[in-house]
Amino acid sequence: MTCYIPGQPVTAVVQKIEIQKLRQGDRLILGFSIGGGIDQDPSQNPYSEDKSDKGIYVTRIAPGGPADVAGLRVGDKIMQVNGWDMTMIKHYQALKKLTKPNEDVVRLLVTRKSLEQAVRGAMGLQ
Repeated sequence: MTCYIPGQPVTAVVQKIEIQKLRQGDRLILGFSIGGGIDQDPSQNPYSEDKSDKGIYVTRIAPGGPADVAGLRVGDKIMQVNGWDMTMIKHYQALKKLTKPNEDVVRLLVTRKSLEQAVRGAMGLQ
């Protein structure tokens, strides 16, 4: 298990995901929901291994929606949104970064367990 100290640099295997928002009237749809944040109870996060991680996680993907098409997965931890750090952010702040009305594209850096496992396996570090 990796020890993460809030506010300190973190090393993570990340994947870039670009989501083209879907316009429905005056709304822009991303097609996913999030959970977590520094103002939330991490023990309630089903994706936190040690129940202390206050990161922002993908909790739901709309099948066939923009996030699904882009390759986002339930359980992905969002590290950045359009260059903004998401590792020490409140839930409502994360929502604001994701749903800016003047941005048609959201560029994410995410980490997921399978990415880290693949890299560790390739390096012989199982």
